Amino acid sequence: MAEQAYTLDDVTIIIVTYNSAHCIPALASDLQGFAKVFISDNASEDGTCDAAAHLMPQARILAHSSNLGFGAANNRALAQVQTRFALLLNPDCQMSRDAALALLKVSEAYPEAAVVAPQLLRANGSQEISYRWPSTHWASSGVGAESECCVGFVCGAAMLINMAQAKPVGFFDEDFFLYYEDEDLCLRLFQAQRSIILAPHVQLTHSSRGSVRGKYPLRAEYGRGYHHAQSKILFAWKHHSENIAQSLMWRTWAFAALGLPFRLLLPAPRLVARWCGRMRGAWAMRERLAAPPARGKL
Repeated sequence: MAEQAYTLDDVTIIIVTYNSAHCIPALASDLQGFAKVFISDNASEDGTCDAAAHLMPQARILAHSSNLGFGAANNRALAQVQTRFALLLNPDCQMSRDAALALLKVSEAYPEAAVVAPQLLRANGSQEISYRWPSTHWASSGVGAESECCVGFVCGAAMLINMAQAKPVGFFDEDFFLYYEDEDLCLRLFQAQRSIILAPHVQLTHSSRGSVRGKYPLRAEYGRGYHHAQSKILFAWKHHSENIAQSLMWRTWAFAALGLPFRLLLPAPRLVARWCGRMRGAWAMRERLAAPPARGKL
């Protein structure tokens, strides 16, 4: 059997953290065999950087003075990668040496691929819908890939990036603070005819929304709702049209406003906070949409 061309020395792990100290012990255990690791921390207040420095001595910590957002924090680390590959990993994903080597093996088989991604699993073992065709081209539903295949989108929670293939297209658009930055990146790669490969035999557990804790959970839920609404509208603005973005803005606001009274009747403060964030995020887009940018630029 031929020896695998790529090893763990060919990959740099990049982890964006924000109040993710509770994830560091598991990450430290999972990543013991990886010599090149970046922790790109968005001004955590829970000791994330101290925990990483203590438990992950091989990690280089980029401690940002403010919360830059998911895409921007990834970009700061990607700009310093010297290896052939970068493996983006959410703090709440379980990565193993064997899984990383399997992704590298797929990249070896498809050297033209800009991204190779695993099948993500929920904590209960069921498959996440972590890949699909581009939303601008075809409607997709469910999972079902049985072998390696080209797709148009993979979730940014875990993606192996071939730096030589992806860098000419560019990495994350920093106008997306949180959410849709991975969809925007994948669509730009797709439009540039750079392959995105799903490797369904490589499976990682992803505890969705498990990477952030902190002192103020309701504030975090509000922020999720706010940024999800804004990013969804920004994506429509960038890749569809101003009119579609305007329509989506008003529909998002109206849906959240109409649904909020029903949320208030339920004993779920986090859902109420999230819906309030959606309303505010959609409403705050009015002024931004009033001054459209140059075509193709947010």
